[in-house]
Amino acid sequence: MKKLLILTLALVLVAASLAGCGQSDTPSKGHEIALITDKGNIDDKSFNQGSWEGVVAFATENNITHTYIKPEDVSDTAYLEAIDLAVEGGAKVIVTPGFLFEVAVYEAQTRYPDVKFILLDGAPHAADSFDPDIKDNVASVVYAEEESGYLAGYAAVMDGMKNLGYMGGMAVPAVQAFGYGFLQGAEDAASELGMSNGDIKVIYHYTGNFEENDTNKATASTMYQEGMEVIFAAGGSVGKSVMAAAAEADKKVIGVDVDQRYDSETVMSSAMKGLAASVTQVLDSIYNTDNWGNFGGKTITFNAQNDGVGLPTVVIGDENADAFDRFNSFNLDDYEELYVKLKGGAISVIRTIDIEDPSGVATAQELTSQLNLNKVSVVTR
Repeated sequence: MKKLLILTLALVLVAASLAGCGQSDTPSKGHEIALITDKGNIDDKSFNQGSWEGVVAFATENNITHTYIKPEDVSDTAYLEAIDLAVEGGAKVIVTPGFLFEVAVYEAQTRYPDVKFILLDGAPHAADSFDPDIKDNVASVVYAEEESGYLAGYAAVMDGMKNLGYMGGMAVPAVQAFGYGFLQGAEDAASELGMSNGDIKVIYHYTGNFEENDTNKATASTMYQEGMEVIFAAGGSVGKSVMAAAAEADKKVIGVDVDQRYDSETVMSSAMKGLAASVTQVLDSIYNTDNWGNFGGKTITFNAQNDGVGLPTVVIGDENADAFDRFNSFNLDDYEELYVKLKGGAISVIRTIDIEDPSGVATAQELTSQLNLNKVSVVTR
């Protein structure tokens, strides 16, 4: 676990030095590995950046040319045009971070059978179907968000917090899983502490977007005004809005995807995916171990069992620093004891529940009954 998380964190230093090597409008000839960003940038402190760090670290160490391309628009057509651009520029491996690329990669995998695709957080499918169709030249990588969400919720309650907020972006599977895990972690911690039913209060909300905007900041501010001590912001740039509100209210934030402590003093920890580590592992299977068959044509889940998710355990640039220094009492020993249980299967976290609303937004009753919440009293908005 430590090895993966140290890699994930340390890569940011490498990425920062190379962040300007991509092109968004013209093909850059001779680059063998290309990353296509979604609607964000490679310094978004989230999915694009975490994935790009993996590309940079692996390509630099193995002396492989690499670049990134930012699409002109947010659409399947624009993503496919960016893939065309990458192939025209000589790309043999293309990394696409996020479920927004599912349809574009579905088209591209047949158009470019000799190019290998690493699709993070999704599986290719046709525009008119959600049934996965993964060709042998595509590695579909997903993450157990429910497990890192669980770790975050457990840590917050064990640290003495009783009033928690959850602000997810859109109610897509990954964001749902983060929230479900967060609630279950809070429930288990409260049970271990011998709390009474309803002692933990949670306001649970989906913003409907992944944006930094005034509305999302106002929502977070209202939660803090109503007594929420920490908000788990699982919605990309939504986190920036939450951090701004937390700074004004002198409250805390739990970040998502990558370690966001460097973005704000309000971030006490982050529910991380091993984005960089998973990218480097798949790239290694292509270039060094001739092990692509373990990834190509299938979906691989990175979870606690293979050290693919977790909370940060190191601080970049200071090997003696304490990554849990923004907690009051929960510490590294507590975390590692919990992680061993999760990794070994002693803890089982629910990832999906049945939701009546086709939007994917669960009611408080659906959350409470299907996630077996007793200590946690949840209100949805």
